[in-house]
Amino acid sequence: MTPRVEAWMRQATSDLAVARLTAAEGFHAQACYHAGQAAEKALKGLLVGCGVAPPYSHSLDRLLDALAEQGLDISSVHSLPLKALTRMNSETRYPQDEEAPADRFDAHDSDQALSMASRVVGFAMELLRASGDSPSPG
Repeated sequence: MTPRVEAWMRQATSDLAVARLTAAEGFHAQACYHAGQAAEKALKGLLVGCGVAPPYSHSLDRLLDALAEQGLDISSVHSLPLKALTRMNSETRYPQDEEAPADRFDAHDSDQALSMASRVVGFAMELLRASGDSPSPG
């Protein structure tokens, strides 16, 4: 892995660790946000590993499409409900009307977000480990 790809993956794993810690302490909205960030950074790290500048987008589906365009096999994560995780990226940060995100997200939400993010980060790490510096089409 190049140092730049390693930096993306270190941040992805750091965000995932923060998501786990905040969930364990009952801060479920924050856990969902950091889980989404972990997945996003892992996918962007894969794109950097492919030699592609990641798009300025928080859409995990769009990032997966960009990876598929590079010839990578995304089938192991393609069926995950990543739109929900993408939505959590903004919905967990800002109040809507009189309701704070802390009031809208619970342990079920953070468990779901952590499960998806763990799968995405694991997918990215496995591809990078198997391929060395750059993921190879599969």
